[in-house]
Amino acid sequence: MKGIRRLAQELDISIGTVSRALNGKPDVNEQTRKRVLEAAAAMGYVPNQAGRALRKGSTGVIGFMMQSGSQITGEGDVFFMSVFDGVQTVCARHQLDLVVLLCASEDDPDAYLQRVVDRGFVDGLIISATKRHDHRIDFLSQRGVPFIALGRSLTDAGHPWFDLDFEGMAETGVDRLVAKGHRRIGIFAPMDDTNLGYIFIEHYRAALERHGIAFNPDFIFRAHPNDRGGHQIGERIAAMPPDQRPTGFILTNEMMTVGLYRGLYDSGLQPGKDFAVMGRDSPQAHYLTPKLTCFHLSLRDLGIALAESLLATMPDFSGDYPLGVVRKVLPLQLIEGDSDCPAPPEG
Repeated sequence: MKGIRRLAQELDISIGTVSRALNGKPDVNEQTRKRVLEAAAAMGYVPNQAGRALRKGSTGVIGFMMQSGSQITGEGDVFFMSVFDGVQTVCARHQLDLVVLLCASEDDPDAYLQRVVDRGFVDGLIISATKRHDHRIDFLSQRGVPFIALGRSLTDAGHPWFDLDFEGMAETGVDRLVAKGHRRIGIFAPMDDTNLGYIFIEHYRAALERHGIAFNPDFIFRAHPNDRGGHQIGERIAAMPPDQRPTGFILTNEMMTVGLYRGLYDSGLQPGKDFAVMGRDSPQAHYLTPKLTCFHLSLRDLGIALAESLLATMPDFSGDYPLGVVRKVLPLQLIEGDSDCPAPPEG
């Protein structure tokens, strides 16, 4: 006798009770549930997930879709690893599993997502790197798949989303650098149609206008969001004539800061002395000299919020998280460092 029948026989309780205990049903008392789980572990019993999924109409899997490839992640991605930790914390409360769905940089994200959905692989999805117009949002809504987006989009299906306060970052960054005498302020923007780039540029331009500073499109530097892209920006800035290049810079991507520092140093410009830098906080940034003036957000807390808000839209879990449809811009905390030095004297 194998599996669940053997468990029931060993414990002298019904197969139904064992099944309900293994599936976390509330009508099983905690003492019985504990006996079943301990016995299952001792016997090395692993439930047949395919069979459970067929019976329950669910998989017990939450998917997190992100793009992979060196152009996206460079030498590693600290952002998503911290977010995953928060998401998994919530999944573990409900015996759910988090699966990271890696869409290769050469693959079509829309086609990749359709394959995932057609296979019935997940009960709910978190999508990231939202585009200005994002077909994935309409597709998931039409297919009735519970999902939440990390990032806003002009495509609106009434879905839940979280996003970082990129508008506040642009305005605070420009205000702070202008107060230190900077009039030529550069920024990073993605090379594709990721929506955060549009939001950041729009509010960067508005902040410049408030200070009576003309917008210069040459001060928008597009690169891949990784350390290599940051290094390339540093080299490009240093190659510009001194009276025509930015004197300060704002980065929206935490992975690029180390590369930007290195690119400036390699080109003879010292961050925090010859050139002002503001960026996003990251574990790597803590080792930079001078200390980076940065914008901070707990990424683990972001992951927890994403997972709870996704489960709030799923009937099996909405009672635990009566949040409704969450749509929220998360503020960033400014941490002062030494990298955003005053503008050098003109002349």
